[in-house]
Amino acid sequence: MARRCELSGKSVMSGNNVSHALNRTKRKFLPNLCNVTLISDALKRPIKLKIAASTLRTVEHRGGLDAYLLKAKDSELSPRVRELKAEIRQTLAG
Repeated sequence: MARRCELSGKSVMSGNNVSHALNRTKRKFLPNLCNVTLISDALKRPIKLKIAASTLRTVEHRGGLDAYLLKAKDSELSPRVRELKAEIRQTLAG
């Protein structure tokens, strides 16, 4: 799997190392990915995800995985998490 956050879509960025003499060489900025297990209140089961540490703080701030997914844009989410979002919507609706 790619180095990409499943919830926020945060991925590898590129840039330059700049020395004191202003020599520039290419480098990569990697996201701080963590393997976590979050509990869905609507589905009442744990879900394993690979997300960035900053996204984990946002999930906790918004009040859990369900609240984060219902507010998130589908374009940022991975296909697996989009299916999870639809499942949560269906459970909450009916």
